[in-house]
Amino acid sequence: MQVWRLASGAYPPLTGEGARLADGRWHSGGRRVVYTSESLALATLECLVHLPVRLPAGYVAFRIEVPEGEIESLAPGLLSPGWQQHRVETREIGNEWLDQQRSLALLVPSVVVPHGSNCLINPAHPAAERLRVLEQRPHRWDPRLRPPEPPA
Repeated sequence: MQVWRLASGAYPPLTGEGARLADGRWHSGGRRVVYTSESLALATLECLVHLPVRLPAGYVAFRIEVPEGEIESLAPGLLSPGWQQHRVETREIGNEWLDQQRSLALLVPSVVVPHGSNCLINPAHPAAERLRVLEQRPHRWDPRLRPPEPPA
């Protein structure tokens, strides 16, 4: 499976170091996890909802290959109604998956795009050495994604 990741370049793209520094939707701070998406478009939107008003320069898009036999899909019935507002629930699911190392990757639903999927990668999993970065390129933000800066 090929997935996409947008990153600022502050940390290597597959270490999970940035995620370790803070809580995320699917993990508690202190744990390394790499957030990726099924498409570059979804990765862009997922990133955009967390960015400040000004679009940052220097972001890089990574196309990553995850070995097919190493991907687990979150069972749809595992999430309660309204799970999108219950970060405690999703963090518990993600933390358990990370701790148990059941698979290298876990497909989870996107909150930003209904019916879209994100792919969590556990960089501590033994199969992490089989991940491959297939493409790396500068990411260009379309300026229409944010309103223009007000005049000074």
